[in-house]
Amino acid sequence: MGSKKNTIERKAMIFNVQKYNMYDGPGIRTIVFFKGCPLRCKWCSNPEGLEHRFDIMIKKSACINCGACVEVCPEGIHYISKESKEHKIDRTKTCIGCGKCKDACHYEALEIAGERKTVSELLEIIKEDETFYEMSGGGVTLGGGECTAQPEAAKTLLMASKEEGINTAIETCGYVKTEKLLEIAEYVDLFLFDIKQMDPIKHNNLTGVNNELILKNLRELLDSRFNVHVRMPMLKDINDSKEEIKAVIEFLKPYKDYENFKGIDLLPYHKLGVNKYNQLDMEYPIEGDPSLTDNELKQIESWLKEYDFPVTIVKH
Repeated sequence: MGSKKNTIERKAMIFNVQKYNMYDGPGIRTIVFFKGCPLRCKWCSNPEGLEHRFDIMIKKSACINCGACVEVCPEGIHYISKESKEHKIDRTKTCIGCGKCKDACHYEALEIAGERKTVSELLEIIKEDETFYEMSGGGVTLGGGECTAQPEAAKTLLMASKEEGINTAIETCGYVKTEKLLEIAEYVDLFLFDIKQMDPIKHNNLTGVNNELILKNLRELLDSRFNVHVRMPMLKDINDSKEEIKAVIEFLKPYKDYENFKGIDLLPYHKLGVNKYNQLDMEYPIEGDPSLTDNELKQIESWLKEYDFPVTIVKH
């Protein structure tokens, strides 16, 4: 009993819990967003989830440069620039997540992205909506960031959810040691697995890592008969060419008739995370607008459907 208690008190670093989600797995779902990711996708919509640390986000339009946060920060992260007289954040210093700066700000200009929660605390939040899960066939989905970057915490939360009879899913980039992924897989009802780019050199340029391990892990999950739904973030002139789609088709063709292969989702590019980059003093990596038109998305859908793949265009 004691060892189970210790296990369930394992902590996860998260940055959000989103309820009533209808996009990331079947039914109505609760999404737990884990902090930390091994990839640096240029189109990432959750930059506050990239690092396994507390991140200070500032709404610069709301800040009046009063210096209240400067006075209370124990780490000296906030300061007023002598030159511009503007509030600045020293990103080389480590935020401890105390929240004193946020509490001192009367203009709600500051947020702390990152929170340490025990598995039992997260489970209580997840269980609040059990009725909705039962009614809709929903459950919990672990997202991020990348939940497999905190493998023990992710596995423990999935185990605890399964013990409560809650359906489980994870969104993953697949860049994790195969043995760790397979340990987690035992407690996952559905993998939402990204294919971002088939060419290894282009993949490296776009995400900061090559895709050899990712594709190996995808094969391993499919061959081991774990349920997998492939997801493809779609960006114009990045991964929308017929050549790219044909490479995906060739890779997935051997699994097309597997019962555990649940189809392909096309995820159109969106700009929902762009403002967050400014709040984190980060430059947005993509120039221009790589959005695809409805007709272009339907063209990609038709290429996949020629080979009888079940395909859905998912629009948030």
